[in-house]
Amino acid sequence: MPAYLCPQDGTRADTTTLRWCCPVCRGPWDLDFEPSAILSSNSLKERVNSLWRYEEVLPLHSPSTTLGEGRTPLVPLTGTVSAKLDFLMPTLSFKDRGAVMLAELARRLSPERVVADSSGNAGTAVAAYCARASLPCTVYVPEGTSPKKTEQIRAHGARLEIVPGDREATAAAARTAADVPGTFYASHVFNPYFLHGTKTYVYELWEDLGGRLPDAIAVPVGNGTLLLGAALATAELHAQGLIDRRPALIAVQAEAVSPLAAAFRAGADDLPDALAGPAAPTLAEGIAIPRPPRARAILAAVRESGGTFLTVTEDQIRAAQLDLAARGFYVETTGVACWAAVGDWTDRSVVVPLCGAGLKTGLAA
Repeated sequence: MPAYLCPQDGTRADTTTLRWCCPVCRGPWDLDFEPSAILSSNSLKERVNSLWRYEEVLPLHSPSTTLGEGRTPLVPLTGTVSAKLDFLMPTLSFKDRGAVMLAELARRLSPERVVADSSGNAGTAVAAYCARASLPCTVYVPEGTSPKKTEQIRAHGARLEIVPGDREATAAAARTAADVPGTFYASHVFNPYFLHGTKTYVYELWEDLGGRLPDAIAVPVGNGTLLLGAALATAELHAQGLIDRRPALIAVQAEAVSPLAAAFRAGADDLPDALAGPAAPTLAEGIAIPRPPRARAILAAVRESGGTFLTVTEDQIRAAQLDLAARGFYVETTGVACWAAVGDWTDRSVVVPLCGAGLKTGLAA
């Protein structure tokens, strides 16, 4: 039976609790979980064509909230760079991978209410999957969130709370609401079930590439949920002998908001207060996170993989969005960051996620 585990002080809790953080340090939970069996590629052929096909490595089984999420196409862009089209998910972003896990867990716990906070995509995903699970949901977003994303949240029937200020103010408001008894905090940052959903991104790569992984996996990093999911998956695949080496994790941030890249270059194990200033305006709103709660884990995961941090400018983001559109892919501005960073690589194979549809933000000015 999985259990919550605090990576900082070792505090444990049952996963039936609605306590959303460690009661000692108020930090995010990890999940003490081991796959139930070794995954076999031969066993996958007759299974459901969604992320739930990887049942041996998931902490939940037999979902009723699924929208058919996962199994997105992998398409070559150059001789060495391929793109995984996660903008083709049910709510048009990769956040569906984790949101379905949170909504399914919440459905089983039967809380009085669900709350979430987001810069947009996680909120739309949680709203959609809570609608699927018939759960009352409130989503907190910062002012300035893309109108298309707030429209989508409302369309799914969730209550929308627009918070004056930045992403940090939004998170603080949601966490206050999450402390009310009977509330399930569907946090893509604090709840580790979300990470066990995003790790399916890499299991799909492993399956589609015939039981191997590329030399590198590039991911956009704000709160680091896709990167940490990728780290979980590569560790599990390696431990089970299903890959003989772990790919380098390439973390991409917008130059305008790049505290983790600065900490990495400074050799820091965590995010120093001096580097965690207020977020500057950036087209990559989905990764504009000045103080990610899992900073220590993100930095460790990149280093352990032999990877690195890269940053991209606003002009590079604009150019990358137009370049992908010219190739037939209309992707939101956050989702083009990795293509902007590694699109010209020729020395090794790398996969980038196109992780949000362009319809969510429109074309960069």
